[in-house]
Amino acid sequence: MSTNRIRIQDFLSRVPLFNELGVEELDNIALGTTEVQAARGEIVFHRGDPCVGFHTVVYGQIKLMFVSPMGGEKVVRLIGPGDSFGEALMFMDKAYIVTAQALADTLLLHVDKSVLFDELDRRPGLARKMLAGLSQRLHALISDVEAYSLRSGTERVIGYLLKGEPCEDGHQLRLETSKTVIASRLNLTPEHFSRILHDLAANDLIKVKGREITILDSDKLSAYQG
Repeated sequence: MSTNRIRIQDFLSRVPLFNELGVEELDNIALGTTEVQAARGEIVFHRGDPCVGFHTVVYGQIKLMFVSPMGGEKVVRLIGPGDSFGEALMFMDKAYIVTAQALADTLLLHVDKSVLFDELDRRPGLARKMLAGLSQRLHALISDVEAYSLRSGTERVIGYLLKGEPCEDGHQLRLETSKTVIASRLNLTPEHFSRILHDLAANDLIKVKGREITILDSDKLSAYQG
């Protein structure tokens, strides 16, 4: 067996969807898996391209976005190591409805749907894990719709910073990508996003230093309305 095949198996074994599979099963999936190297800024696929499998991120970061005819972007999802995308369209035999671009040098694995379908037929447990992942993503989508419709920009930013959970005062986090990309993900303009961060800092709720954010008062931040 080639070194490349062993590497792919090793990567696959770390993907949550496949981490319960044995060596033989991983080898079957590896036969239909290819590595995709994407440099920072490179387009992985465009809207309208055929979807013949799904991708998972080994390292790096991918943004899924809509691009307007004028070149404007709306980021709909940020994808990091261990996350996957494209499964729903793969099952539907639909073309991609978004464009994917690497935000950093990224290594992806592309799993061909024919190989995956064969394994799903043999392992109901794998099908359940994939359904759970898709259901979780649907729940996140509904939460996004709720946030955009019913929550203010300040509430969206606070929700992003706290990840929906309280944290200890002094907790530090690093913005996962540029403020422009995060603003688009939160359905805000970059200027509005920056103003909200400045307002939260002015009220001694957070401290901002570049991409580094320190939570100064978690309780007050959770209750803050702006």
